Amino acid sequence: MADIDLEKRFDIHEIAKNKLAEIEKFVCNIYCCHSTGCKSSGSDDILELIKNIVSEHQLEDKVRVVATGCMGLCAQGPLIRVEVGGQKDVLFKRVNLDAVKDIMLKYVIPALKAQGTQKIPADLERYMLSLELPFFTKQEKVVLKNAGHMDPEDIAEYIARGGYLALEKALKTMTPAQVVDEIKRSGLRGRGGGGFSTGMKWELAAKVPTVDEKFIICNGDEGDPGAYMDRSILEGDPHAVIEGMMIAAYAIGATEGWFYVRAEYPLAVERLEKAIKACKKNRLLGNNIMGTDFCFNVDIRLGAGAFVCGEETALIHSIEGARGTPRPRPPYPTNKGLWEKPSCVNNVETLANVSKIMLKGADWFASFGTETSKGTKVFALTGQVEHSGLIEVPMGTTINEIVNEIGGGVPTGKHLKAVQTGGPSGGVIPKEYMNMPVCYEELKKVGSIMGSGGMIVIDDSSDMVSLAKFYLDFTVDESCGKCAPCRIGGRQMLALLDKINRGKGKKKDLELLKKIAFAMQKASLCGLGQTAPNPVLSTLKFYENEYITKLVDGNLKDEEN
Repeated sequence: MADIDLEKRFDIHEIAKNKLAEIEKFVCNIYCCHSTGCKSSGSDDILELIKNIVSEHQLEDKVRVVATGCMGLCAQGPLIRVEVGGQKDVLFKRVNLDAVKDIMLKYVIPALKAQGTQKIPADLERYMLSLELPFFTKQEKVVLKNAGHMDPEDIAEYIARGGYLALEKALKTMTPAQVVDEIKRSGLRGRGGGGFSTGMKWELAAKVPTVDEKFIICNGDEGDPGAYMDRSILEGDPHAVIEGMMIAAYAIGATEGWFYVRAEYPLAVERLEKAIKACKKNRLLGNNIMGTDFCFNVDIRLGAGAFVCGEETALIHSIEGARGTPRPRPPYPTNKGLWEKPSCVNNVETLANVSKIMLKGADWFASFGTETSKGTKVFALTGQVEHSGLIEVPMGTTINEIVNEIGGGVPTGKHLKAVQTGGPSGGVIPKEYMNMPVCYEELKKVGSIMGSGGMIVIDDSSDMVSLAKFYLDFTVDESCGKCAPCRIGGRQMLALLDKINRGKGKKKDLELLKKIAFAMQKASLCGLGQTAPNPVLSTLKFYENEYITKLVDGNLKDEEN
């Protein structure tokens, strides 16, 4: 990690100037994806080999090797991207150690010697991946702009890309109320699933009468199956989240922040810890930040993998060292949160948007998206789709554009059946709705939710009853058991689904499923229980025939009691 241990006053403009000058000295930049996905496929060894070859050929002054965050196209990893001189970037997919040797010896080194256009050898073409794919060209990168393009462990490189300019602007030219107003005007809504206005939440916390302490909390307890947006943001651009948290703290009057991150995300935690350490070392955390009266510090708490701790009051209990169970609201955390003090809980992606809004303005951010769903959204596009990975698109982009254009559609031999959004709390959206824009209101109309951003593509080989049972089994297992509607209702629904799936169910069981589901929605204490029935209700709504064909009396007339 390249820290900036300055003797003189901390000056982000000078740091940016020096870092850019340093980067410009290199003729070649090699970016190696070093996210969890690519690391699991061997990118540690690949990175080491690249560095060794550069050293062996004494090219340290010409070639810069960068371990980056996620490049997006996870299914094709490990990925490396090469920039040589004025030539176009070349992206190499599914590389192994032999491929790395060939790329370095047959392309990179000859290109450096040639100092001009260098053709890719024919035997390397099988590793090439076109950057003109719709997967890359049809995205709009805001939150993910830096991911895959910089060293996430180098604070100077973040600053060189405009990092901490937004914080400086807020602290030196704006009042806390003006910061809140800017976020309100932008239309930014919580990216953790609830979709509540971020500016309004900040305003509520800011208006609480002055107390000795207020807290800002970053919710990184991402637990939806198939979702890894927050993990990738923390791995690829941790300083963006820290900067967003600091601006939020200034806006509401907080002096302390907490990151609550899943312990199952060791790389995200490691990079976050390094980023916090670099900020403290370089006077971006602590007392009198940037020569102002603003004082702020942050700490990290690791979650033990309880899905319910994604709910803000359960999360707060967990930080306090208590069992992670939700409590009734009101009072809301903005009035009485962590240790009974006013607290504002924001999702990782929400905070990562803040510095961009402060620098480019509310109107710029609001120019993306729909009337009520502003900005962009990061999705983990997974399932039966050709190009699975991490994407970012403007709100209002249709499901068809995401799945069939950016994702490349369902692999050959299968046909699209549905898309599932919102994780265990979401619902399935049939192929007939593929032209529906993805935004909070439209998803709600068809019985699904945005959630934190998981999007799973389902092909025609999938059994919807089994799918609903899978998600309900997950939420039943993750229920904290505090309230009866969720604790009892979830198990009753799961037992009915199991009965139907085994061919033992009857038509009256379908009605009973709906009754229990509606009771859970109305009476459960928190969002887990309230939304747990969504996969069941949405599959019943759109694929009831698949339930009926499994019933004992599925082909008979209504059962006589």
